[in-house]
Parts: sequence; C-alpha cells; structure tokens
Amino acid sequence: MARDFMTDAGQLRDLEGQQYVVLRPAGAVMREFDRVQDAARHRLGDSVRYPGAAHVTLRGLYEPERVEQVRNLVRRWAAQQHPIEIVFEAVDAFPAPWQIIIARLARTPSLTHAYASLTEALERTDLRRIGELSLDEWVFHLSAVYAKTLDPADWARVASDLAREYAEPTTDTISEVEFVTYFDATERREVFPLVG
Repeated sequence: MARDFMTDAGQLRDLEGQQYVVLRPAGAVMREFDRVQDAARHRLGDSVRYPGAAHVTLRGLYEPERVEQVRNLVRRWAAQQHPIEIVFEAVDAFPAPWQIIIARLARTPSLTHAYASLTEALERTDLRRIGELSLDEWVFHLSAVYAKTLDPADWARVASDLAREYAEPTTDTISEVEFVTYFDATERREVFPLVG
C-alpha cells in the first residue's frame, strides 16, 4: 500500500480543506529521494518535519465545498496526458523563509507540458489555486525536509552540506496522477491513469 504524503499532525491540520494534484515516483527517483531524506533525518532527527512519501506537486487548490468539481477536472485532464518523465538532477534548497531541502527536477518536455496544460484547464474555471506560479517561475521538485524551525546558521549549514548536483541524474516515468484531499486531519488519495 502506498505511503501517505503527509503524516505530521501539524501539517495535516494546516492542509485542512485543501486538494492537490501530485505525481508519485516509484522507481529510481523514489529510492534516491529516500536516501537523501534518510541522511537528513539521521542528521536532524525530529527537529524538522518530513513528507511521508516522495511527491511532485503540480497544483494545490482550496475548494472544500467543490471537491467533486476539482476531482472531475483532474480526471478529465489526466485522461489527456501521456506518462510524465521526471529527472532528479540535484539536491537543492528553497531559502528562508521556506527553508525546504528539495530534490530539484529537470524541466523535461512531458513535465512542463503537464504543468502548462493543467494551468490551461484551471484558467477556464474560478477554482481557488494555492501558491500558483507561472511555468517560467515554477521549480519542479520533491520536498524532502521542511526545516523552517532551524535557526539561520543551522539552516545555512544543513542546506550547504546536503546540496549536490548529480553527474548521472536518476529518471522515472510516471503513468498516473494522484488527487489528494485533506479533511478531518486525514489524507485521502485517488489515482487517475495518464492515458492520453
């Protein structure tokens, strides 16, 4: 059974009423992500938060009263998409105030197309999107460590020590998208195949 993306009680509270469209790597990218996260966990322990499973967020929404409308849009969008290639090219970080260690992904044609086509589908609606950036501004990534609680000096050391570029990046092809909802401190997931 697939692991939940978010398991921390505080994170689940913060996500109440939100919906997400995410990709779950299951091969080499997931294994390398787990190695990075395990190294951070060994060093930082419980002083920071971690996602429960590797995932690429394509979009977040806040529509607690219109979940079915969001679900239907995601289902229709997924039916038009081909499988998506993701390439883990570096361990990097989003700086303060976020302080997140990330697995930075290459801008593959299939990944950028997926993001752009989802944007187009959403622009035809009045659905409320969370933290949306343009395709040019978006950094494709998997969040590995949420380290907002670290003081600036500790954060700078951790971010520097974990950073690395891969000479030979790892690659996965993802053939399904997950529609994730958060209600009553519980994560619920539905899987839609990418069959376009």
